[in-house]
Amino acid sequence: MTELKIDAATTAGTINRNIYGHFAEHLGRCIYEGIWVGEDSPIPNTKGLRNDVVAALKALDIPVLRWPGGCFADEYHWMDGIGPKENRPRMINTHWGGTVENNHFGTHEFMELCEQLGTEPYINGNVGSGTVYEMQQWMEYLTFDGESPMANLRKQNGREQPWKVKYFGVGNESWGCGGNMRPEYYADEYRRYGTYVRNYGDNKVYKIACGASEGDYHWTEVLMREAGRHMHGLSLHYYTLPTGIWADKGSATDFDATAWFETLRRTLYMDELLTKHSAIMDKYDPAKRVGLIVDEWGTWYNVEPGTNPGFLYQQNSMRDALVAGINLNLFHKHCDRVHMANIAQTVNVLQAMILTEGEKMVLTPTYHVFEMYKVHQDAELVPVELDSPAYTLGAVSIPQLSVSCSRNAEGRLHLSLCNLHHAEAAPVQVKLSGLTVAAPKLSGRILAHDSLQAHNTFADPENVKPAAFTAMEWKDGVLSATLPPASVAVIAVG
Repeated sequence: MTELKIDAATTAGTINRNIYGHFAEHLGRCIYEGIWVGEDSPIPNTKGLRNDVVAALKALDIPVLRWPGGCFADEYHWMDGIGPKENRPRMINTHWGGTVENNHFGTHEFMELCEQLGTEPYINGNVGSGTVYEMQQWMEYLTFDGESPMANLRKQNGREQPWKVKYFGVGNESWGCGGNMRPEYYADEYRRYGTYVRNYGDNKVYKIACGASEGDYHWTEVLMREAGRHMHGLSLHYYTLPTGIWADKGSATDFDATAWFETLRRTLYMDELLTKHSAIMDKYDPAKRVGLIVDEWGTWYNVEPGTNPGFLYQQNSMRDALVAGINLNLFHKHCDRVHMANIAQTVNVLQAMILTEGEKMVLTPTYHVFEMYKVHQDAELVPVELDSPAYTLGAVSIPQLSVSCSRNAEGRLHLSLCNLHHAEAAPVQVKLSGLTVAAPKLSGRILAHDSLQAHNTFADPENVKPAAFTAMEWKDGVLSATLPPASVAVIAVG
């Protein structure tokens, strides 16, 4: 039996809703077919954006969406994606499969997507192959309300009023695909480019600098020392690979208990990364003004057999559901510094919310975790005292449980629990104090399946889906529940 202690009257910060952000890159079938089908498509759409995908994403209350990359961002020239579609130049997507990009999905189409979703746009600018002038012009085109060459061009292209763009990334992975820069060099480039990402009118830009890959703490040290006062956010990228080997990452669905365990163990490394990068940021920013922006995270497996290796198309199983739940719980824990996170990616790429095949659409287990967890958005983090039993495989142990708790504006508690163990149930007793009622109402939902490899297919789209969670009771200030193996649950109290 695991005991948790929670004082409902105590809080430890606000869980920024942007932790539930997403990422859509011009990669494989994420944009084309996944989100954009064009106005003339037989697939039902509104202004070229497929209705089923938009409706499904809207149900997640997506707070922020990052675009156009990723590695693609640093070879993307935004003027290629505006104006009449028949006049837009075609280009080769050199990073992702060598396919022809027709630029039919550009600035106006992305901003239309954000408006349909009710989400904040997070635009990633081109530092690697672009110019300062190009980046300056993009912000002017997007946000200037007045007489200027770029504002006039926007109006000529059909948009009279400027948009609001709060989040802007100055380059992506500048240590790698974005230019192979040293941190000292990029820090200077960030300061130069960022100077010209201007605020026009009442639009105030939150500028995000390219941060580290995984445990590159030197990069964070240099960026905070040399450019910290010029930024609002610093990014961090970390992907969970079951094997830890890029050349052979493992299958998304053909795996055993050892691969399950290793995947979750490597996911928990996120806690160490957040702790150590935050400590460096605290040296230069003790007031925690600069947000840590985990704008690429999730699982990365070998692509599905028979698919283009450059499209990064993979299936999504109960294992991914646990990875999502663990990471979100960790982001909650570090909400004093983590201001945003963006799972990679939204549709048809890596740890996707949605898979499509022509007119068909499937919601993944990861989608269902995001939908269950959305109750934490903008809620107050409530500390949890937890001493989890060990989950041991061979000579290695990890905690069996990953837990988080929050209190919403109405005073209701939401407790998210992940049982990481592949074979053993998790009996839990939650001692709750500080409640305003003696006998609170309980309700819950759970995502679980008898098979670790369970996933949704176009032939069986509802194989994995949430169900009511009833294996719990309240007695004398104690909530008792039993989580089945390999499950994710969210319990509402009050």
